[in-house]
Amino acid sequence: MANLIDAGLQADRARLEEIIKRLHELTIRIGHDEMAQTVSDLRNRIFEPFMFVIVGEVKAGKSSFVNALLDTGEEIAKAAPQPMTDTIQQILYGEERREVTVNPYLKKIFLPVEILREIAIVDTPGTNTIVEHHQEITEQFIPASDLIVFVFEAKNPYRQSAWDFFQYIHGDWRKKTIFVLQQRDLATERELEVNLEGVAEKARREGIAEPQVFAVSARDEQLGQEDTGFSELRRYIANNITGGRAPRLKLNNSILTAQTINEKIANGLLTRRRQFEADTAFRGDIQNTLDEQVAQSNKQVDLMVENLLLTYDGITRNKLEELRGGLSMFGLVKRSLASTFGSTPSAKTWLENLARDLETDLNDKLRARLNENVVDLAETIQQMVKTIDLKIRGSQTILSNDHEIFSSIAERRENVLRDLQDQFNRFVGKTENFTDESLFADRDNIAPNLAAGGGIAALGVILMALSTLPVIDVTGGVLTAVGVIFAGFSTRGKRRRIVEGFEQEVRTGRVRLAEELDEKLKAYIATLRRRIEANFGRFDEMLDREEKNLLILEGTHREVREELERLAGDLSE
Repeated sequence: MANLIDAGLQADRARLEEIIKRLHELTIRIGHDEMAQTVSDLRNRIFEPFMFVIVGEVKAGKSSFVNALLDTGEEIAKAAPQPMTDTIQQILYGEERREVTVNPYLKKIFLPVEILREIAIVDTPGTNTIVEHHQEITEQFIPASDLIVFVFEAKNPYRQSAWDFFQYIHGDWRKKTIFVLQQRDLATERELEVNLEGVAEKARREGIAEPQVFAVSARDEQLGQEDTGFSELRRYIANNITGGRAPRLKLNNSILTAQTINEKIANGLLTRRRQFEADTAFRGDIQNTLDEQVAQSNKQVDLMVENLLLTYDGITRNKLEELRGGLSMFGLVKRSLASTFGSTPSAKTWLENLARDLETDLNDKLRARLNENVVDLAETIQQMVKTIDLKIRGSQTILSNDHEIFSSIAERRENVLRDLQDQFNRFVGKTENFTDESLFADRDNIAPNLAAGGGIAALGVILMALSTLPVIDVTGGVLTAVGVIFAGFSTRGKRRRIVEGFEQEVRTGRVRLAEELDEKLKAYIATLRRRIEANFGRFDEMLDREEKNLLILEGTHREVREELERLAGDLSE
């Protein structure tokens, strides 16, 4: 039967090792070296004995406690008036006594002591030690521990640094902990009574429902005296840990530790997912803002074109009335008679003058109206750029640089966002980003005026340069050419063809004016949008990478969680 139990235990250990291997791969993919080392240590210690980790402040009597607990009659853990435990000592079972120095901070001691067949003991430096790196090294042992024995001075078990360390052990790692008030021989009965209840109450406030608190005297135990408190402690160990229970308990503890690590990762991934969603929403907001602002700018263009066409229609309507009046039979006879005496220009000259006046009116009045409307369009485009700038500056940060697991990801994101802000600032400050060669045939005409402002501030000047565009020549040679027809002006049909030719030219010019302005200005706005979006290239690449990475990490985390839950469920049956 024992062999069957051992075989089952080995199978469960191997199963857990495979799960923790996947968890280790997850921590490596995350890129968190410290957590990867913790999981690696956990995996390596699955097959080690149940591990007691002795913690407490310097001079709380930890080393003396270890020596008394092992009861070998010799000093295994060094104890002295000054702090002596400057390395972590892992005490394990061995057929003969020997010591192995693993590194400057860790020493393994092998002893032929019966209790060490089922448990291993780790004696650590004080939680308030000033020896460099020892706090971190002690913390590295906590995740793989199976029972924390927290040793206090019996006379004063309330030092804050010790309880701060307890919060790390219990809060961060949910480790089973018992409390030992050492050096009870130095305390009065009343002090012991008060402090035993005080430690139990403090432990309850920290979330331990039924705290186990023992008062012992290592000195009296080693002197062979009665009532040292060690019998109660040994009875607790025998009833709850040893006697064949330790291997299964360790397996369950290892599962719990793996689950704790996996949930730490889950919480980090949740924060990272929230940051990704916030960044995605921010990017969507930029797109929506650009859509809205571009639509608003295009409406401004439509209004501009509409106003220009109203001006155009008024000018051409007046000239059409003048043409019709001048081409009436009465008007022609009158003009013919008057020109005989030299007081009125000929019909041909009159038509040429009419065409020239039309061209002058169109150029002057359309340019004036264009400049009036350009101010509004420039303000709309400026508002688009300023709105995007404000949204970049207001991007929400959820994943902070001091995050327990993903600080490097947070820092990388912050660098990308800072680069985006700097790049956009440079973009806004460069005038050439707001000019467009396709819009202006002769850029030299606008260059002197740009001294009025750089970058986005020059938008008004840039758009006002539209007035340098040659207005569509609605005369197009038609009105000049029709003068030749008047050699026989008495023919009614020729007069009608002249009017119809003028009307057709006006309609054609109107369409060309509307289309050219609409096309050029909206193309200009679309170009500006593309230039604005080009600033987000690196940010978009970051979002693409983050989406793929999150899917992989979240998937692996879920699989590890489910496998650990199944194993824990199978062990509880």
